Amino acid sequence: MLLNVEEIKEYLPQRYPFLLVDRIVEMDLGKSIVGYKNITVNEPFFQGHFPGQPIMPGVLIIEALAQVAGVLGFKSQEKKPKDGYLYYFVGADDVRLRRPVVPGDQLKLKATVITNRRGIYKFSAEASVDDELVGTMTIMCAERQVDVE
Repeated sequence: MLLNVEEIKEYLPQRYPFLLVDRIVEMDLGKSIVGYKNITVNEPFFQGHFPGQPIMPGVLIIEALAQVAGVLGFKSQEKKPKDGYLYYFVGADDVRLRRPVVPGDQLKLKATVITNRRGIYKFSAEASVDDELVGTMTIMCAERQVDVE
């Protein structure tokens, strides 16, 4: 394991219940990253999506992939939120969700840099469970400087 959840929190501003990355297991700076989200029955979103048949919302799968991509962006640039930088999710293209993600699944999150121009990153991203493809997409994130409180 390269980064545990406490180390991930140094590179992502999200916190519970919106931090959707539990660990990073592979990283090639400036190129690619692999992380995991363990899906448990007590995730807050399962209370309403859907009672009696819990399914992780697709938009949260997209968010989890964007968060993994954000870790790669921060680590590659040697920047952190505490230094006044954020990566904003600005878009997703060609989104395809292929199977539901349910409690007990371990969601594998992969992102690969396609381009990085003037702080705008484009990533090829995919999520899988047990080597079965859950979803694929192209994600765009923008690096921005912000005031640190």
